[in-house]
Amino acid sequence: MSTYPEFKTLRVCRERSRLYVTIQRPEAKNALSDEVVDELTTLVELASADKTLRAWIMRGSEGTFCAGADLKGFRESFATPPPSTGEPDPVAIKNRRFGKFLTKLQDIPLTTVGVIEGAAFGGGLGLTCVFDVVITRRDTKFALSETGLGIPPAQIAPFVVRRLGLAKARRLALTGARFDGMHAFEIGLADFVAEENEELEGILKRVLNDIGRCASGANEVTKRILFDTASGPLEEVLDRASVAFARQLRSAEGTEGISAFLEKRPARWVDKVE
Repeated sequence: MSTYPEFKTLRVCRERSRLYVTIQRPEAKNALSDEVVDELTTLVELASADKTLRAWIMRGSEGTFCAGADLKGFRESFATPPPSTGEPDPVAIKNRRFGKFLTKLQDIPLTTVGVIEGAAFGGGLGLTCVFDVVITRRDTKFALSETGLGIPPAQIAPFVVRRLGLAKARRLALTGARFDGMHAFEIGLADFVAEENEELEGILKRVLNDIGRCASGANEVTKRILFDTASGPLEEVLDRASVAFARQLRSAEGTEGISAFLEKRPARWVDKVE
């Protein structure tokens, strides 16, 4: 079982096959500073290589998920000299880092669960869009707030479109409108909505127990097939999926899963939240 380093801006707790990750910057409403993004990127890379993990559960500290980018850090960008002709803009390079992190988290071989409370603005909403399962409270506030600050949601927009579709993304990005957790559920940003904390924690427990019944290798392969479906020609996707199916069926997981079903017993990998 892998161990994880101490982080300055994250609280990381491992329970069996589950990794609980909390953004720990309550003084800044858990805003995404450069340090937060760097530490999250490091953690995603470590967790991706940990074959004993199955689930990544992420939330913000003290009842707020994430207020978006740390705008105080943008002041440095104002003083950054323009690039020389033909050279990349250092501001663009810095901005691109967040998109690279979102891609890594989206593609992590674990099943990811976002627990969204309090507020998810800007980059916090973008981060919400990459989770496999999203649980929120009715009173959570969401907004794609960048255009109200005179900037575009550059690294966030593609993930919002993938999650919600172009029409809904256009409305949210071009108005910056605030909406609550119920509307997030109605438009497909959230999968579950709770009225209060006890209900939210109950939903989380059920979701984690559902994940705990699934084989980690099968989930990893399935996740790749699902993303492949969204980007490739159908016949090619189905060809690759058939190869992945055969490989997984012949694996130890496939043998155990089918045997457990036929023998009417739980598979050895089942991990239940008590």
